[in-house]
Amino acid sequence: MNALDDSAFGMVVTGRTRGAAEVEFIDLQLPHGGPLPRWQPGAHIDLLLPDGDSRQYSLCGIPGSDTWRIGVLREPGGRGGSLWVHDSLQIGASIRVSGPRNHFEFIPERGTRYLFIAGGIGITPISTMLASAAAVGVDFRLEYAGRSRETMALVSELQDAYPGRVTLYAGDEGQRMDLAALFADLPPFTTTYCCGPARLIEAVEVAATGRQLKVERFAPKELEAPVLAEPFEVELAFSGLELTVPPGRSILEVVEEAGVLVLSSCREGTCGTCEVRVMDGEIDHRDSILTSDEQAANDVMYVCVSRSAGPKLTLEL
Repeated sequence: MNALDDSAFGMVVTGRTRGAAEVEFIDLQLPHGGPLPRWQPGAHIDLLLPDGDSRQYSLCGIPGSDTWRIGVLREPGGRGGSLWVHDSLQIGASIRVSGPRNHFEFIPERGTRYLFIAGGIGITPISTMLASAAAVGVDFRLEYAGRSRETMALVSELQDAYPGRVTLYAGDEGQRMDLAALFADLPPFTTTYCCGPARLIEAVEVAATGRQLKVERFAPKELEAPVLAEPFEVELAFSGLELTVPPGRSILEVVEEAGVLVLSSCREGTCGTCEVRVMDGEIDHRDSILTSDEQAANDVMYVCVSRSAGPKLTLEL
C-alpha cells in the first residue's frame, strides 16, 4: 500500500481543458464542494492511481480557490500514469489525492528581480509564480521553450497577461535559448526559477553558476556511486531502534521493514514526501530537490534515495 494512503482524501474531476497538443488541464474539487488546503506557487499534489502507485503534478490554478488545477502531459514512453489520466480521468470521476506539498515555493520579495525559465510542461508551476510576481509588482521576465507552439501550453494567455515580458523559443521554428548570453546580461540580485526537462535544468545550472537559482525536476537526476559503499547504521531517535542499511537498499526500505511509518511517494528523490530531519551524522545527498546550500546545512534528507556519508546517522524518527 502506498504510504500516502492514510493522508489522502477523495476529490472529483469537475473540468477538463485542452491546454496544448498532448496537454490536458484537470480541475478537481471536493465531492461536496468547500474550501481546500491553501498552497503557494510551486506546490504539487499526488494523485493515487488505481494500481496503488502515485504521481506528482504541479498545481497551476489560483491559490485559495475551491478548485485545484493540474496540467498533465501525455507521455507514451512514461510509466503509464499520464496515459491513465488522459484516457480514464474524465469529468465526474473520483480520485484520491494527497498534499499539497511544496519544495519549489515562490514568495515574491519587493526589490528582487526574477527570471523564470520553463521548458514544456514545466510551465505549470511557473505560471502561478508569474501571477504572484505580477500581483506584488516586482520585476520579472519569462523565457519559455518547447518543441513547437502547438505543444506549449498557456502561450497566448501568458503573452496577453504579461506583454513584453515573455520570450518564446519554438524548436521547430529554429529558435534556441542562449543561456550563456541570458545569464551574462542578467542584472545583479536576480533570482531564477527553472522547471522543465532534465537537459534544460542541467544547462541552466551550468550557466547560472554563482547565481541564485531554484529548480524543480520532473525526473531524478543521474546519480554517481554512493559516497559509502559499506553498510551503515541508522539510529531512530524517537523509536529507539538501531538499524543496519546494507548496500543496495534504501533507508526508507529498512525503516519500513522495521515497522516505522514514513510517508513516501515517488521513491526517486523528486517529490520531497519522505523528508526526515537529521540529528547527527553526515549525509550523502542523492535527491533532486535540495539546492547546494540546503544540502550543506546537513539537517534534512530524503530517505528514499539519500544515504550516509559516514558510519552512522541519527534521524528524527
